[in-house]
Amino acid sequence: MKNLAFPVQFRFKISTFSNDFTATDANGHTIAYVKQKMFKFKEDISIYEDESKMKTNFQIKADRWLDFSAAYSFFDADHIEMGKIARKGWRSIWKAEYEIIDQHERLQYHIREENAWVKVFDSLLGEIPILNFFTGYFFNPSYLVTNLDGHPIMQLKKQASFWGREFELSKLAETDQDDDERLILGLMMMVLLERRRG
Repeated sequence: MKNLAFPVQFRFKISTFSNDFTATDANGHTIAYVKQKMFKFKEDISIYEDESKMKTNFQIKADRWLDFSAAYSFFDADHIEMGKIARKGWRSIWKAEYEIIDQHERLQYHIREENAWVKVFDSLLGEIPILNFFTGYFFNPSYLVTNLDGHPIMQLKKQASFWGREFELSKLAETDQDDDERLILGLMMMVLLERRRG
């Protein structure tokens, strides 16, 4: 994922049981195919070069069994840890909050859901027959990435769709290429977690 052209699109497959999606850049080039391994006690995500799954570029692994305080470490193709994303425990139940931590265990970025009420209304109406088909068009959560000074760096927003299958990642400020990779890997993991929550 070098020299990316933003915005980047995450598009989930709706024809499979697994939680898979393809990431493409602004030029329509596939930059990653993300596959979540099913029936695992600990999260195990493979990020392939493309949908052929011939080359694995990254992996994301949880540090513990599924819980609200798990951290998810990123590894490159040589199995070298690049950093991690950590969920902010029980605070994330109401409003999603995560932290991006670098390979030296230093906090780098915060990720926060911009409006928690969107998720509340989406969940409530999602329980009503017929109306639940339209929640993906009207309630679209967005997540803001900020640096330690509070300045916006990236924004991830769910796009209007029946199945809630498309997300767009926009870059709001310049960052190092290493940080871009770490942030994108973290947001990929976060999307898998948040999409499962509804």
